[in-house]
Amino acid sequence: MATVQEILDEGAFRSAVNNLPPSTLTVIYFHAPWAAPCKQMSTVLSTLASTYPTSAPVAFFSLNAEELPEVSEYYDVTAVPYIVLQKDGQSLETVSGSDAAKVRAAVEKYAGAGSGGASVGLPPAQQVTKQEQRAPSANGAAGGPKNLASYAPSSTDPATAPDYTSEPQSKEELFKRLGELVKAAPVMLFMKGTPSAPQCGFSRQTVGLLREKGVRYGFFNILADDEVRQGLKEFADWPTFPQLWVGGELVGGLDIVKEEFENDPDYLAEYAVSQKA
Repeated sequence: MATVQEILDEGAFRSAVNNLPPSTLTVIYFHAPWAAPCKQMSTVLSTLASTYPTSAPVAFFSLNAEELPEVSEYYDVTAVPYIVLQKDGQSLETVSGSDAAKVRAAVEKYAGAGSGGASVGLPPAQQVTKQEQRAPSANGAAGGPKNLASYAPSSTDPATAPDYTSEPQSKEELFKRLGELVKAAPVMLFMKGTPSAPQCGFSRQTVGLLREKGVRYGFFNILADDEVRQGLKEFADWPTFPQLWVGGELVGGLDIVKEEFENDPDYLAEYAVSQKA
């Protein structure tokens, strides 16, 4: 019977995919050890794989999204569990979340095997909406979208960042807006999700690091605004998230932030909660 093969590095993944016949359905499963729903999905996929003989044109691969960041970014993984179905390098379907029925239906649809045999499609992708702009607040912060918020280790995190609506912007307008957003707070974190509910392991680790250092910062949930999410990649010339900005200048992602703290324990100390104006 088929099994789920754990892929440990990018080279192994590339080799495994390239060695498959073009007609093989490849089920690529992204998970993270800290995400409880992944435990359930791992069991679901192992069980599903065991229903196919080893000779069947279907292969199951399991990847730690945190350990293979470039592969995760390539497949635009924003949350785990996340499953990609592809053939001959072309993506056919994606399933985000731990709905076992959706995963089984998607696999059976393209593998042409399994107990159900029904060709059940997936629901349409969620549409990102945006929320109306608000006026400047009493504390002097520039008026901005409501999913832009400030955060300090002692504060209560919001559960989710609200969506908002606005008209599409030209590139010039978008870049002007991004130039303001990166300066909305002395330390700005552009992340997937919110500090209380990160939607990727890298964002979660960055939040944990800033919390550990007691840094007060503003954050922006890029999943709530696709214009910012895509535009900031070009604006910053930095293709991945999270992104940390200090004084309107890009520091970088998690690895660089870690390196900065390792090289200088007092890095960002001036923005720590203990520092009072």
